[in-house]
Amino acid sequence: MPKKIAIEDGLTNVKKYLRSQGYDVETVENVADADKFDAIIVTGLNNNFLGIGDAATKSPVIDASGLTPEEIHENLKRTIG
Repeated sequence: MPKKIAIEDGLTNVKKYLRSQGYDVETVENVADADKFDAIIVTGLNNNFLGIGDAATKSPVIDASGLTPEEIHENLKRTIG
């Protein structure tokens, strides 16, 4: 079963790349949905992703700022296997 990855809007190139690598990638818009993902990728530009500043989730969050899609993929492999 493919890993479910949430991705912040605006990371279209990362979304396409991760899908090509076999991940199930969706845009997350609600903090209530955050825990259903294996990882969350954010742009790093928005410190208030998911709509609340202190959102807590069990899912690892990866900051994509300054990283290529390939580097983000490597981070995912290290983080969630």
